[in-house]
Amino acid sequence: MAESVATTKQQKTTMQITGMTCAACARRIEKGLHKTEGVQEATVNLSLERATVTFDPKKVSVVDLEQRIESLGYGTVKEKAELLITGMTCAACAIRIEKGLKKTPGVIKANVNLTMERATVVYQPSETATVDLIKKVENLGYGASLKQDEQASESDYRKKEIARQKRKLIISAILSLPLLWTMVKHFSFTSFIWTPDLLMNPWFQFLLATPVQFIIGWQFYQGAYKALRNGSANMDVLVALGTSAAYFYSFYETIKSMGTMHHEVHLYYETSAVLITLILLGKLFEALAKGRTSEAIKTLMGLQAKTATVIRNGEELVIAVEDVHVDDVFLVKPGEKIPVDGEIVEGKSTIDESMITGESIPVEKQPGDHVIGATINKNGILQVKATKVGKETALAQIIKVVEEAQGSKAPIQRVADKISGVFVPIVVSLAIVSFLIWYFFISPGDFTNALEILIAVLVIACPCALGLATPTSIMAGSGRAAEVGVLFKGGEHLETTHKIDTVLLDKTGTITKGKPELTDVISVDSMEKQQFLQYIASAEKNSEHPLAEAIVAGAMEQGIVLQTLTEFEAIPGYGVRAILEGKELLVGTRKLMKKYGVEIDQALPIMEKWEQEGKTAMLAAIDQQYAGVVAVADTVKETSREAIARLKEMGLSVYMVTGDNERTAKAIAAQVGVDHVIAEVLPEGKAAEVTNLQQAGKKVAMVGDGINDAPALATADIGIAMGTGTDIAMEAADITLMRGDLNSIVDAFAMSKKTMTNIKQNLFWALAYNCLGIPIAAIGLLAPWLAGAAMALSSVSVVLNALRLQRVKL
Repeated sequence: MAESVATTKQQKTTMQITGMTCAACARRIEKGLHKTEGVQEATVNLSLERATVTFDPKKVSVVDLEQRIESLGYGTVKEKAELLITGMTCAACAIRIEKGLKKTPGVIKANVNLTMERATVVYQPSETATVDLIKKVENLGYGASLKQDEQASESDYRKKEIARQKRKLIISAILSLPLLWTMVKHFSFTSFIWTPDLLMNPWFQFLLATPVQFIIGWQFYQGAYKALRNGSANMDVLVALGTSAAYFYSFYETIKSMGTMHHEVHLYYETSAVLITLILLGKLFEALAKGRTSEAIKTLMGLQAKTATVIRNGEELVIAVEDVHVDDVFLVKPGEKIPVDGEIVEGKSTIDESMITGESIPVEKQPGDHVIGATINKNGILQVKATKVGKETALAQIIKVVEEAQGSKAPIQRVADKISGVFVPIVVSLAIVSFLIWYFFISPGDFTNALEILIAVLVIACPCALGLATPTSIMAGSGRAAEVGVLFKGGEHLETTHKIDTVLLDKTGTITKGKPELTDVISVDSMEKQQFLQYIASAEKNSEHPLAEAIVAGAMEQGIVLQTLTEFEAIPGYGVRAILEGKELLVGTRKLMKKYGVEIDQALPIMEKWEQEGKTAMLAAIDQQYAGVVAVADTVKETSREAIARLKEMGLSVYMVTGDNERTAKAIAAQVGVDHVIAEVLPEGKAAEVTNLQQAGKKVAMVGDGINDAPALATADIGIAMGTGTDIAMEAADITLMRGDLNSIVDAFAMSKKTMTNIKQNLFWALAYNCLGIPIAAIGLLAPWLAGAAMALSSVSVVLNALRLQRVKL
């Protein structure tokens, strides 16, 4: 569900629009919104039937935007909710609630009745939900619930629209079928087919065609009137002109036939009726296909838990997940979904996070660890304190990013917008010219033949396919990418990614795991390795240094039991000093050993070797005698080398940037196959390195953790954040990778290229239909009803081609 995002200067809102029929409609609404004072940016998506507007709330309101859309001849989807309010004591309470509701994003009207203890709210379902309205009232200090008859579900606009189109299509088909029968009779090779005499009666055909033309087809007249009233033209203009020409000429011929004893008049009722029926059929297929393009959103929403078992006053209460509040403690049993993001307060278990991160191996969790809503508890019973609920959860943030990406407009869409802006007037001109040429030159005086040519040209040239070419591919492509853990922040980023030629990888947490691990242990001959490691880990267990934590974790993994110290001292920049069983333990750097007079010459060769391998060596002494050395390293992820090789196979130049010294950096780069290394760079200097590459003429993608690398992510042509979808990562980057696997970067580039290829295919076929169809219709080789079928097929084929992206294997 979309969400209003407010800053100090601007606000973003999303509105569901009704009445659009083609790209020209979307273009007109976009232009109209841009001309509205206070609107900074407006994008209209024909496939989603949705407008996304960024505006200055001081100059214009959501209600003003809605009125502007309606003035252009279109509508917006609105819902009405009745809330039962508790806790009001006076008129001031009602006024306070009313004001609070009116400030909620997406609310158009709000009225609170103190006497009836009821609030009536009109809102945009694409912008807010009844759950948000209830929470708003609760935040004001009152209670709220939906009226019982509204608690079943909120209406689904798309389902209602499809049902309406089905009804209209069935009625239109029933009325058109007899007319189609008469049309088949006209062909020489089908003249033997028996046709009831009644069907050949002009007035009977008139009775069948009129409801189709003016009741079923009234939507085309409405759309044409609204378009022309606003100084533009769309698909409705073409359909209304074409079918009206056939209908009114037939009506004229019908009147002329009065008093005659035969029915041999030139009637085209079947042309107008069958055309309308075919267009409705195409629209229905298109609506069904467009519904499938948003499957990714439905899948993500389906991951959410429906209920939560909350512990309140010592009792376990099963409540709707929407009613969970921050700091609530809830119970999660084995096999259950975790309802919201939280922190474990009691219990241990393994959590299947594959639906969020894509990692198939369950993750072990214990008290203090964070868990993500919608992930599955595999075995132990957990008590979890809620930290993020509603729209703040990781899953809700992911859904938000995907929705925004699907609703955005890629730069390539401008091509289609420019074409559709002038397309209809050109087609009308071509149709008139074709009519005149046939009537005066090719078949002089043959009005009926010239009329057929005009109708065919008008109908074949529908710009629907052109308008659907880009947005449907963006929706399907970004949706499929989300399923594999790649979140594009917008259509423009999905397009730009395929132009990248240079990838700059941060080392820590991107190429490497970002968490040091104990890699090597060498003790003097007189001491067993296990005992030596026990001493070292025991000495380090009180230190908070990451290297000390790595040593302790490594020892515990080997089953070593740590001992209690009698003294402990951390020496910043040197290491630690501790007393264990009466022995003085020293663990740290060369400087620490020198300070206490420990001879370490025998350890220097192995230390240099390890450091050349990118490891950090730490010396140890017992009672001021050298005892051994350990190595700790931020180890390379298992998939990094493979992913970098795949990036290079795609023709991309791969760079590594790090703050490490050059020797360590080159050692890591050699392990993973990176050819270009930029070392000893401070976090604030990474953005400058991105700029240097850009100034060298390269298109740069920066890959980092989305926090320390935020300046570089923002500077790059494409910023890619590794991680698990934190708010900071999503804000800093153009693409967020839900997995910590570098192969996701390859998936992002592959998805971008496949989506752009799909868009170009769609644009080609959309234009090819018209470039081929209009001349064929103009030279008289295309009957009007065939033109209608071809036009419907063009839109459906474009959408079906886009849907292939949902099955792409990466």
